[in-house]
Amino acid sequence: MTSTPDTAPVRRVPRPRADALRNRERIVTAAREMFVEFGPQVPYDEVARRAGVGNATLYRNFPERLDLVREVVLSLMARVTELAERATEEEADTFAALRRFTHAAADERIGALCPMLDGAFDKDHPDLTVERERLEEAVQGLVERAQRAGRLRADVGVGDLMVAVSQLTRPLPGTACVNFDQFVHRHLQLFLDGLEAPARSELPGTAATLEDLRRDSCRRS
Repeated sequence: MTSTPDTAPVRRVPRPRADALRNRERIVTAAREMFVEFGPQVPYDEVARRAGVGNATLYRNFPERLDLVREVVLSLMARVTELAERATEEEADTFAALRRFTHAAADERIGALCPMLDGAFDKDHPDLTVERERLEEAVQGLVERAQRAGRLRADVGVGDLMVAVSQLTRPLPGTACVNFDQFVHRHLQLFLDGLEAPARSELPGTAATLEDLRRDSCRRS
């Protein structure tokens, strides 16, 4: 293709090599695991060692810690969104879909990642906004579907579900994570039993929405 005086030649942006993409994915996976185990201040060289890459590769992909934290949160939200969508598509029973999603989301240990959203973390970054909207739409669809079918009590909201998953998947201070998952799923099942319709009691307060959780997070940050 030739250029004319009125048109500039098109510059091709090189695509990342497959090995570079694999390295990036390995870094994000390793960081997510270590954030759960040790918190978001885990040393960079430890993340690089877990990922099987050199420190230079880690810094080339994520020069600042907040860049890595944001990528981990984006990856986590995308994974949880996919879990909600797959549960909706593959489970005919609406409450079975909700139960499947809740236990699968717990396996992602989303509660242990909550502390990294405090402080200087930019919760309104455009990429996070897009991924958060996808997640909210998917989980809201699960809840509304189960309520329309009369399988989920009507006095709970998406916020109630996400608070429970978050709190029950956050290890207690000063405790190790060994065998923690067996207690998480046991307590989640107790919680889910209380969500099924018909309701066995009247709940205090009002159903929590995702907007309620956002406002509360903004007040604490």
